[in-house]
Amino acid sequence: MKTPKMHPRSLAIHLRQRWYWYAPVGLIWVLAYVRLFWDPTPRLPLLFNWTPSLPYHVAWLQAQHAPLRRGDLIVFRFEGPSQAQYPGLRGQPFFKRICGLPGDEVTVEDRLVRINGEAVGLAKPHTFDRRPLTPIAPQVIPAGHYFVQGTASDSFDSRYGDSGLVRAEQVLGVVVPLF
Repeated sequence: MKTPKMHPRSLAIHLRQRWYWYAPVGLIWVLAYVRLFWDPTPRLPLLFNWTPSLPYHVAWLQAQHAPLRRGDLIVFRFEGPSQAQYPGLRGQPFFKRICGLPGDEVTVEDRLVRINGEAVGLAKPHTFDRRPLTPIAPQVIPAGHYFVQGTASDSFDSRYGDSGLVRAEQVLGVVVPLF
């Protein structure tokens, strides 16, 4: 069955008559492009997460007032050491859980990453596009830094040297999951 072609004039009339359907969609696309290419910092406290990093899709961002604790969900600006290798990630907001605090000991044995002796995850050997990934170097987490991790095994987080630890200045706020 062949669909009829719409004449450009008919399309213009259709769009003008139903502008209230198309305007919100157009606005969402414009805001998405502005956020992606100009300023990725979230300006509204309502966040949407469609990545498998964490199982929450909608969350509320609170300005950070209290000291961060293990298990807190945070949003931070990506400024990892791999910015040259992954330039599109620079400044992008990441949504992760804090697994390690200043003073905690990070060890790595056969790509298994542990914090204070407790296994927190396995560092994969490569990305989806076959770029090699190196695990984080064993260390004691310095003051003003955090080890963060997503819940998905494919999450790009502190398990990898290319992502590294998150500095306190990168943290945009604590996240309260809505659903």
